Amino acid sequence: MPRSLNLVASRRRRKKIIDQAKGYWGKRKNVYTIAKNAVEKGLLYQYRDRKNRKRNFRRLWITRINAAARLNGTTYSKLIHGMKTKNMEINRKVLADLAVRDADTFAAIVKEATA
Repeated sequence: MPRSLNLVASRRRRKKIIDQAKGYWGKRKNVYTIAKNAVEKGLLYQYRDRKNRKRNFRRLWITRINAAARLNGTTYSKLIHGMKTKNMEINRKVLADLAVRDADTFAAIVKEATA
């Protein structure tokens, strides 16, 4: 009895990888074995960098808050400590946005937190 092949499933499996490799350069986009390695590596980077993006944004927000706080005569750590003692619950994302877009409101928050 001849060996049974399931060409439909194997072609679909390969096509899925090749479709994911769309936009890659050279053989990485159209040779299955190379494309499979490139796609797997890309998925690993994607997973890792979803975590790193959160880290990077938090660093950016802290940098912006610190710069704006220093313009208002205090430091980031003193501002955050003052906000915690006064139970002011504004997260860093909103605080950084205020520091960049609305300096007057940010100055009022600094004044309230350090008073």
